[in-house]
Amino acid sequence: MNTTRALPPIDYAFLEETLMQLLAIPSPVGLTDAVVRYTAGRLESLGIPYEMTRRGAIRATIKGRESRPARAIVAHLDTLGAMVREIKPNGRLGVVPIGHWSARFAEGGRLTIYTDNGQLRGTCLPLKTSGHAFGDEIDTQPVGWEHVEIRVDIEARSAQDLVAAGINVGDWIAFDPQLEIQPGGYINSRYLDDKAAVAALLAACKAVRESGRLPPVNAFPLFTITEEVGSGSSAALHGEIAEMVSLDISIAAPGQNTDEHAATICVQDMSGPFDYHLTHKLIALSQEHGISHRRDVFKYYRSDSAAAVEAGNDIRTALIGFGADASHAQERTHRDALEALAQLSAAYILSEPVARRDKKSMGSLEGFTEQLKPEDMLPPSTPLPIPGEFLEEGGQAAADAAESSSERM
Repeated sequence: MNTTRALPPIDYAFLEETLMQLLAIPSPVGLTDAVVRYTAGRLESLGIPYEMTRRGAIRATIKGRESRPARAIVAHLDTLGAMVREIKPNGRLGVVPIGHWSARFAEGGRLTIYTDNGQLRGTCLPLKTSGHAFGDEIDTQPVGWEHVEIRVDIEARSAQDLVAAGINVGDWIAFDPQLEIQPGGYINSRYLDDKAAVAALLAACKAVRESGRLPPVNAFPLFTITEEVGSGSSAALHGEIAEMVSLDISIAAPGQNTDEHAATICVQDMSGPFDYHLTHKLIALSQEHGISHRRDVFKYYRSDSAAAVEAGNDIRTALIGFGADASHAQERTHRDALEALAQLSAAYILSEPVARRDKKSMGSLEGFTEQLKPEDMLPPSTPLPIPGEFLEEGGQAAADAAESSSERM
C-alpha cells in the first residue's frame, strides 16, 4: 500500500500567467528594479512575507515547524541583454553583451534602448546586411559582437544625430522576448532562462501556501538579480540556511540527457559535483511522487549554487531545472517541464531536511551523512602472481630461494 502523501496541485494557469507577465518586463542585469517590484507584489498576493537586499535580491519566507536546518530554493530574475559601447560615425551603435551569449542570436533581434530621457527602438544587424549590396559576403562575414551594430529607428546618419537623440555610451539594451505559446504546450521565447523557473517557483509557493501544510523546516524562496554575471545568490543567504536548491534552465542538446518534457536534476556542472545527498534526495522525491525527470551533467554551465559556495557559505547545494532547447538563444520548453519543475519544488519544500545535524554549522561525527560502506569498497586491484613461480626457467630457483628463507627462520 502506497502511503506517500499526494503533493498539492500546481495551478498551471497561474504559472503561465506569471511567466507571460515576467517576460513583458525587461530585466537585463543591472536593470532589474521593475521585475523585483513585480515579484514582490506577486509574493504579497500569495500572503508570503519577504525582505530585500539593498540592490533588490528578494528573500521570501515560508515558515516551517522548525527554524533549523533551514533551506533556500532560488531562481534568478535577471536576463541577458546588451549595452551601448560606441556611438559610431555612420549613425549606428556598437554594443557589448550583458552576460554570456553569442551575437549570432542577437542578429535580427528587435530591441529597446533605455536612455536617460526615455526609450528608443531599434534592430541588431550584422555589419553587412543587404544581399543585394554585398552578395556572398553576407554568408562569409565573421560572427561576434564586434561584427554587429544597432540600427536605431530615428533619422540618424552621424554620431551627432544619435547624441542629439539622447543616446549615450553605457545605455542598457533589452531584446524583445518574442514569446509564442503553442496549443500543444511548447513555449518559445528569449529569457525562459530564468523567468520560466521563477514562474515555476512562485507556482510551487502558491501550492504549498494554499495546501495549509506546514513544511518540516523554514524554507526561503530567493529571487536573485545578478546570476547571468556570476554573483547571484551570494548576498541573500544567512547562517540558518543549510541547503540550497537552484532552479534554472536545463540543456536539451546532442550529448545531453535533458528532455523538454521533464525536470532535470543536474549532478555536476563546470563548478564540480553538487551535494551527493541533496541531489539524491531530489531524485528520490521525483521517484516517490512520479515526477518526470532526467539526470544530467553540464560542461559549460554555472548557477546561483556556485556563487553561494564561492562566497564562503558552507551549505549543501543542488541544481534542478526545466528541459529547454537552444539555451541563451531562441529558447524553447514545454509546459510538461515547467509543471514537473514546480511539482519537484513543492515536494522539496514539504520534505524533511537531508540531515538534522546540519542545524549547526559545526558538530561531531554523530548524525553525519554516509555514502560508501565498507562492503562497497572493493580492493583497488588484483594482486599479481610472482613471475618466478610460474616461469619455467625461474620456477626452481624461486622454490629453492623460498625453502632457504624458510630454513633461516
